[in-house]
Amino acid sequence: MRAIVVSATGGPEVLTCTDHPDPEPDPGDVLVDVAAAGVNFIDVYHRMGRYPLALPFVPGEEGAGIVAAVGEDVRDFAVGDAVAWASVPRSYASRIAVPASKLLAVPDGVAPEIAAAVTLQGLTAHYLTHSTYEVKAGDDVLVHAAAGGMGLLLTQIAKLRGARVIGTVSTEEKETLARQAGADEVLRYGSFSEAVRELTGSGVHVVYDGVGAATFDQSIASLRPRGMMALYGQASGPVPPVDPQVLARNGSLFLTRPTLTHHVATRDELTWRASDLYGWVASGQLRVHVSERYPLEEAARAHEDLEARRTTGKVLLIP
Repeated sequence: MRAIVVSATGGPEVLTCTDHPDPEPDPGDVLVDVAAAGVNFIDVYHRMGRYPLALPFVPGEEGAGIVAAVGEDVRDFAVGDAVAWASVPRSYASRIAVPASKLLAVPDGVAPEIAAAVTLQGLTAHYLTHSTYEVKAGDDVLVHAAAGGMGLLLTQIAKLRGARVIGTVSTEEKETLARQAGADEVLRYGSFSEAVRELTGSGVHVVYDGVGAATFDQSIASLRPRGMMALYGQASGPVPPVDPQVLARNGSLFLTRPTLTHHVATRDELTWRASDLYGWVASGQLRVHVSERYPLEEAARAHEDLEARRTTGKVLLIP
């Protein structure tokens, strides 16, 4: 099989495509021929060493494909099944062994590439809107990077729950995408907190911020009293240490730094979120925008484009 390997942390150039022995499924594992692997900012953080992994490693945490073989004790999956996964390492490869406990059945009506594009970010958008802050009809929601893969999903799911969505973007093209996803108002980054106050009067109920350092202070200033700041990523860099008094001065605010792992901790929770997600996709209620598809060998270019914000929607690697 072929796989991308990182032998030393650094820039996109450290992503090297090599030949690897096929993995063998251990008891409880499922061997999958990868149809597509999702590219996410966590892969960039791993490559850079911001979230350290033991070297060498195969990056990637998300994908979809077809079952090629099953290990002992696997009862719920069979050869030929369409499946997907999230938060499973070594996904930048043409074959992967996935624990059955983390594997998801992909229903008819959801193509493998779409499953690869929506699973990790979709599960994240689900827990952010259903658990971190349970979005309700009439809520005002601020979504940063509203034309990115996460932003487009957050916008649509928040709209499904009856919220008014205010999105931030950097270009006119991205504004068009955000509005097509249902954003009611779209702002440039600039002095967005002032614009949010003008639109809402008292501020938004929740900010979904995957940008980090560049937006954090204005995100806090965009919240109404007792609002929720959900910092789920740091695409622009990590946020400096925060004085808790900032939360008091701005209205007894809540600040959380959630991760997917703690929101799919049980099989029941994982399948609940995935069932909602794939159901919305299959019914047409949730549209998945794939920005770019790169051959596996061009993983470095995919990372370059993602980091330079030249992409909108989801980026995939195709083995």
